[in-house]
Amino acid sequence: MKVSAEIAGFMKRLGHEFAQPELLVRALTHSSVVSPTRPDNQRLEFLGDRVLGLVMAEALFAADAKASEGQLAPRFNALVRGETCAAVARQIDLGQVLKLGRSEMMSGGRRKEAVLADAMEAVLAAVYLDAGYAKAQAVVLKLWGARLDGVAEDARDAKTALQEWAQANGMPPPVYDETDRSGPDHAPIFHVTVRLADGRSAEARGQGARRSIEQAAAQSLLAQLEALA
Repeated sequence: MKVSAEIAGFMKRLGHEFAQPELLVRALTHSSVVSPTRPDNQRLEFLGDRVLGLVMAEALFAADAKASEGQLAPRFNALVRGETCAAVARQIDLGQVLKLGRSEMMSGGRRKEAVLADAMEAVLAAVYLDAGYAKAQAVVLKLWGARLDGVAEDARDAKTALQEWAQANGMPPPVYDETDRSGPDHAPIFHVTVRLADGRSAEARGQGARRSIEQAAAQSLLAQLEALA
């Protein structure tokens, strides 16, 4: 199968030249553009999620022989969650080569976090099917390398850490309110406030998935609590 210059360029950024490029084309095909002769990437996404999970679990297990399961689990979650997969996809300009239907393209599909994360997992499955586990592992470790090296000693996300702090201090879980929303539908800007039962609060504003803005608000409030400790 002859590939376009765009796909060839993406293979270079990915770090794998496909013997079966049709696998990569399928991995880049969103459900908005499927046809009887063009399957989408959802099955590959399912497989890629498991490939990524095994690579990360092995890498974390090998990197710290003294870490407990309670320490390894949050690190693992930080590395495989959708936000991280989408960030890696942006790192290699995956959105540029996605195959999208017109409506999905017009709504900003090339920048959507969920679309990018799913496609990134599908691409990893395509590498696995094309060249085996060792090659898929090498690609993951190359693309996730800095994140793997820098994963925090305690990588619990900020929302989880804030909820645990509230419970430890006899409070109900914190409440997150969307106090404002602006911008186009495909790239909304969220303003989120998080509040504890004792009245303490923090705010965050930004573009992207609402969950990521909630995380920023939680991190801000945690910083306040640590400053008062």
